[in-house]
Amino acid sequence: MGDVKGEGFVLNIMAIQERLPHRYPFLMVDRVLELEPGKRAVALKNVTINDPHFAGHYPERPIMPGVLILEALAQVGGLAVMGTDEDETSEGRVPLLAGVDGARFRRPVIPGDQLRLEVDILQLRHSIGKCRGVAFVGEDKVAEAEFMFALASPGQ
Repeated sequence: MGDVKGEGFVLNIMAIQERLPHRYPFLMVDRVLELEPGKRAVALKNVTINDPHFAGHYPERPIMPGVLILEALAQVGGLAVMGTDEDETSEGRVPLLAGVDGARFRRPVIPGDQLRLEVDILQLRHSIGKCRGVAFVGEDKVAEAEFMFALASPGQ
């Protein structure tokens, strides 16, 4: 299986929905810019005032909840693990979050920001893996963590 990354590469929302089970309002990935199956993914999340969590998360000063930034990183990790349409090893399986280590938040994420979500797979064995994710707004690192995940078969 070859790389599907490169200048101008985009995995649009329809292709993302083919690979992840998440849907509105919990799909946190708008576009994939790079994808090296089993190795790395880079994606974008456009943060808008219309995101449903802003209605109750400090309405006078809307801030994206840190756990949702981590969820966005985890979803990008799922995309990196699940790979492409050609990847038969993950067919029908769902990446489930199994743990989060070393989560750090550097600055608030607010409506109008665009999160660049970078995830590197550190370890992948059968149905268990570990990845490291870093979220940026512009050049500013806003959050980071390591994630453990399990690939579950349907019905698990």
